[in-house]
Amino acid sequence: MERRHKEAMESLEEIAGLFYDQLDKGNIPEIGIATRSKSNIVFHKKSGVWKYGKSKSTRSAKKLNGARMILRTLYMLDFIREMIDREKSSTLREMYYISEGWEKAKFGDQNESDRLAEDMEIITSCLREDFKLRPEEDGARLIGDITIKERTRKGDIRTINCRDDVGDSGYTIPYNVEEEKVNFQDIGVDFIIAIETGGMFDRLVENGFDETANALLIHLKGQPARSTRRVMKRLNEEEGLPVVVFTDGDPWSFRIFASIAYGAINSAHLSEYLATPSAEYVGITASDILNYDLPTDKLSANDITALEQELQDPRFNTRFWRDEIETMLEIKKKAEQQALAKYGLDFVTDTYLPEKLGELGLL
Repeated sequence: MERRHKEAMESLEEIAGLFYDQLDKGNIPEIGIATRSKSNIVFHKKSGVWKYGKSKSTRSAKKLNGARMILRTLYMLDFIREMIDREKSSTLREMYYISEGWEKAKFGDQNESDRLAEDMEIITSCLREDFKLRPEEDGARLIGDITIKERTRKGDIRTINCRDDVGDSGYTIPYNVEEEKVNFQDIGVDFIIAIETGGMFDRLVENGFDETANALLIHLKGQPARSTRRVMKRLNEEEGLPVVVFTDGDPWSFRIFASIAYGAINSAHLSEYLATPSAEYVGITASDILNYDLPTDKLSANDITALEQELQDPRFNTRFWRDEIETMLEIKKKAEQQALAKYGLDFVTDTYLPEKLGELGLL
């Protein structure tokens, strides 16, 4: 049993012990957890990311719904303990279906089971990977001159160069990218460019931008998976690689950047583990729409609401973001990365990105 799994089990046993002691003393079981809301997000100066503050809520068995959640918690603790003991793992989807056999405790939908797994992370300061829980989705791709040593499921070590040994499809990031599974060896790139869409990732690969810019290209697949953010975080901290984020120009893409740089509101307990505060934005902005006369779509009502919310979001409390969000609200337009193709398939790699990266001193 690996140390991290042993420590996770010990933390979960402490929760079970807490409930046992409360019942033994004749008290109604309850447990405190950080309030997961925007109002409880505070800036942590030491780490440079946004984290949950001191506000806590109490989950109590005084009412039926609270008692059911505590019962589900105990079932989940036992399920995780069994997986760790048997050296098995489960997807979050499988855990949801397993709950169908939990008498009086099955989840209504997967969002409930996923959220409880996140609650366990918050309470224990462990990660779901420590609990042997993994996501359902495939990993994102990366391509560039970096060599990785990866431990296979059989325990063998394989060495992979993420440009020479993976073809045009790139290296697929596994769900567990901690040091016992993935280690970075020879680093032949100067910075990382994280790209929102698969079409733009493929465009940059086809144009050889990883070689001409000496960059590591990472496909975010929309809102990036935790393993993708963790790889960027590790490469930034361990290897000193700057991270830039290239997305569409709309409020939802702005939030992708915010989650990479500062952490997501719903998972602020993971910010120190996943967020890269030094990340820079090189995606489409409202200014780009005007300066490059890009093809656009009209903002929807949901877009406008989201932008207005971002003006109140502490992660966007900078002059740059306030100006760009206010300009987008004024012109009521948004644009995709692919809108740059108006000027030809090479414009993004010959002009747009070199200009933006040059301003940051990366090219």
